[in-house]
Amino acid sequence: MTSAPYRFGIEEEYFLADAETRGTPRRSVKPFHVQAGEELPEIGRELLQCQVEVCTPPATDFAQAREVLARQRAALAKLGREHGLLVFAAGTHPVADWARQLPTKGDRYRGILRDVGLAGRRSLICGMHVHVEVPDPDARVDLMNRLLPYQPLLLALSASSPFWQGKPTGLSAYRLSAFGELPRTGLPDLFADQAAYARYVRIMTNAGSIQDASFLWWSLRPSIKFPTLELRIADSCTRLDDALTIAALYRCLVRLVVRRPDLNARLDGASRALAQENLWRAQRSGTEAELIDEASEAALPFGQALDNLLALVAEDAAALGCEPEVARARSILAHGTSADRQIATFEDTRNGDTSNRQALDAVVDWLAETTCGAA
Repeated sequence: MTSAPYRFGIEEEYFLADAETRGTPRRSVKPFHVQAGEELPEIGRELLQCQVEVCTPPATDFAQAREVLARQRAALAKLGREHGLLVFAAGTHPVADWARQLPTKGDRYRGILRDVGLAGRRSLICGMHVHVEVPDPDARVDLMNRLLPYQPLLLALSASSPFWQGKPTGLSAYRLSAFGELPRTGLPDLFADQAAYARYVRIMTNAGSIQDASFLWWSLRPSIKFPTLELRIADSCTRLDDALTIAALYRCLVRLVVRRPDLNARLDGASRALAQENLWRAQRSGTEAELIDEASEAALPFGQALDNLLALVAEDAAALGCEPEVARARSILAHGTSADRQIATFEDTRNGDTSNRQALDAVVDWLAETTCGAA
């Protein structure tokens, strides 16, 4: 399997905001969605009408993925301007009120809202998902287990959700808190093998808890639609370069654990609990977090944890031709995440007589400009 191409695909979710108020669109967004569906066939809908999703075709080349996502972002921004809307990528909307959002019509979305109630309406969040091909179906559950410890670091690099309902949260990645109101979210459990996972899905389905495994909304899961293992931990990345870096790191990690069957081979309940603690640290502090290293039983500065990871995947980045994208993780650390930039924009704008709302409007403007490459 180490000679496999490890094809990948990226899904990004974006918010729609009123171009004048920066909040919930005042008019129906149906014309926007209709035109987007006609002109951009790779565009999809999400749970709420103020969201839109894009996806790339399967690829082995990050230049191709960059071209596709850059084109999609620019096209959506242009279409948004025609309809009086801003389009931006972030884990949470800085100012929109969840109570004013309208759900997307469709049997799946109605079923989800019927099942989860108010928690679904409150799910005003956007993420980025990365699929990496794992041709052997029986290998995916084992790989899911062994990739668990790396998810907090990927979350920290993607952090873009420091505001919620018009207020600073004190967290870099609040999105996980909002998403955590839904069932079957967060880190996946550790399964002994593929058979144990299949038994769990079968029982959950037979018991009426889920329709199929796509209703397991974990941060990492085997896809039922594609021959892939799907990463779901990341906030929607404002900067395209950040999205490509997260995708490249994850792709390399999949190859790493395939070629190194010894790596993280004996994870247990304590291992998962430590990963959960690291996830909280990353959610709270982003790349300022110290992450616990199970092997040394010590908390490492984020830079050291990142260096350790980059050393692990160096061979994989070279083999997969994505060394520049992987190396850019250090740039995110040096120059800050989207969450860092949002907080800085908010604090810089608040100087003087500017209100909190005006400062948040400036954050939305930065998000929209950066998403489409104008900043």
